[in-house]
Amino acid sequence: MGALKRLGIPGPRGVDRVIDLAVVVAVAIASSVPFIGRAPGEITWLGVLFNLGTVVPLLWRRRWPFGVMVVVATAAALVSLHHRPGQYLQYGGLVAIYSVASLGRKRWQRIGVLVLILITFPPASLLLKHNDPAEFMFTFLLPVAAFLAGSLERSHREKAVALRERADQLERERAAETARAAAEERARVARDMHDILAHAVSLMVVQAEAGPVVVRTDPDRAEQAFDAIADAGRDAMVQLRRLLGVLKAGEDRAPQPTLASLPELVEDAQFEETGVRRPVTPDTEVAIYRMVQEALTNTVKHARAQQVAVRLNWSADELDLSITDDGIGGDVASGGHGLVGIRERAAACGGTAEAGPRAGGGFEVRARLPYLEGVS
Repeated sequence: MGALKRLGIPGPRGVDRVIDLAVVVAVAIASSVPFIGRAPGEITWLGVLFNLGTVVPLLWRRRWPFGVMVVVATAAALVSLHHRPGQYLQYGGLVAIYSVASLGRKRWQRIGVLVLILITFPPASLLLKHNDPAEFMFTFLLPVAAFLAGSLERSHREKAVALRERADQLERERAAETARAAAEERARVARDMHDILAHAVSLMVVQAEAGPVVVRTDPDRAEQAFDAIADAGRDAMVQLRRLLGVLKAGEDRAPQPTLASLPELVEDAQFEETGVRRPVTPDTEVAIYRMVQEALTNTVKHARAQQVAVRLNWSADELDLSITDDGIGGDVASGGHGLVGIRERAAACGGTAEAGPRAGGGFEVRARLPYLEGVS
């Protein structure tokens, strides 16, 4: 708006004032025609005052459309009755009628003006001015046309406002959806970082604790322990770089783990896959990988297990994932955020997950996940 003023271009309100002034000037010029060529006795000061009453109030037609209409209509009636001079056509009245139909704030005001036109104009035209049928139709239809034009302008303006409000609402909804998606992405990144770091650090701690015990008695085994620490650290670094790359603007997203990555993750456990593979969503593949990773981490940290078994069963209705161990079992809550994350991942994919001690000893994590809809 400031730039427009510096360029000498008025803003919306300035444009409205210019239009109102131009309308008043045009009505004044048209209303002055009957004064031309009149004899002195045919023009009175009251006649001049009444005619000004049909013109000057139009300057305030936007602020008080109904009040201006009442003043102009009264002045127009006095002009017709006094007739020194009269008007061929009440231009100010037409503008006032248009203004009420377009800008009137109350519905009763607009209806009242329309009723006034329908009641007063026919008898005034026929009884006072004695118009013939053609003149009557012209005199009657002009104010009706002015009212309809104002009503159309009002309807157009209201539709434009409704469209702007709808666009603003859609923009707000789009912003809220973007914020929600960003929050979900942050939660996913937090879960993935927890899974990656917890898994790697747990393996490193276990191997580091075992290293000093066997370094003198079994150097080869100690070397394997230190190699395992290094491998776990490198794997964690690779996965963290991949994950953090998602957060960097302008960079391509690195590939997420899939079912093809699962055998490498469970190379130290028993892995069994039964049934015929069915299509699942990419999110489901990532969820399966992370759930297995978290279950293995919990086994290393809490279970003291000798054997761990990971099974994927592709049944007719759903994918059944189970991770079992022969450790000490324990309370479901001992898994901390890990088991909560497993349930959240399963729920996000439309499935369910449960965890708890096994009847014969050990611990089991089990998840049931749906297949891709519409694919058999």
